Amino acid sequence: MDSPLILSLDAHGVPHRWISWQQACFYYAKNLVAWTLGDETFTYYGGISRITGERSSITAHSIVAIKGKALAAKGFNQVPPLNNRELFRRDCHMCAYCGGEFNYFRLTRDHITPLSRGGRDTWMNVVCACRHCNGHKRNRLPQECGMELLYAPYVPNKAEYLILTNRRILADQMQFLKQHVAAHSRLVLASA
Repeated sequence: MDSPLILSLDAHGVPHRWISWQQACFYYAKNLVAWTLGDETFTYYGGISRITGERSSITAHSIVAIKGKALAAKGFNQVPPLNNRELFRRDCHMCAYCGGEFNYFRLTRDHITPLSRGGRDTWMNVVCACRHCNGHKRNRLPQECGMELLYAPYVPNKAEYLILTNRRILADQMQFLKQHVAAHSRLVLASA
């Protein structure tokens, strides 16, 4: 079983990124961990010391704050990269036109204002659409083909994007990240 990813924060507690257990061990070994949170801990073992005969180990928490400049705070409101996997998760795999829930392979990225009509490939101009609805809409605006959006698109913030990009989030990590997710997020509404 793979080790879960560890949530890194800046020293002010702003979510930054997912790191591997190896990266976490590096931060612990270099004394760069400012403080920790989380109920979960993981112990990783190294080699045996020739001097003491003892095996080295590092115990890492599921959430670690890294010393140094507040890079996360600076990037917290930056627009995350757009891709289908996170778009479909943002929209809870629901077609914006018929309301049906579909698996990844039955969904498409629909441009509300089609690219051929000057629309852009941005979070605010895309929604999930089932193949049937996207085929019906084609390169028209929704109102031109009698379709109506069931929900509005939005740009996920950094905390929400971290949730969208990791399938194996631990309960304590999710609890921490949800405190930083906007109230209009479908992730908050879906779990209410």
